[in-house]
Amino acid sequence: MPSSPARRTDLDGWRSQGAAYEYRVLTIDRSTSRNDARRLLTDEAEYGRWELARTRLYAGGERKVWLRRKIIRVRSTL
Repeated sequence: MPSSPARRTDLDGWRSQGAAYEYRVLTIDRSTSRNDARRLLTDEAEYGRWELARTRLYAGGERKVWLRRKIIRVRSTL
């Protein structure tokens, strides 16, 4: 059976271009309402320039959210 070619993810594409991401993990308690969690994530995206990378809902109701943003390296022009 022929092997399938490896699939490149979006992150791999950025790495090949020299860009990288920084990550932030937020843990949202089970007592936090959905609306409050949405508001928290919207604020992080709007003011902190974070984007949603991954979410995970655990059996106890706790949520973990991975946010990422592109690291922009500034080169000296001097």
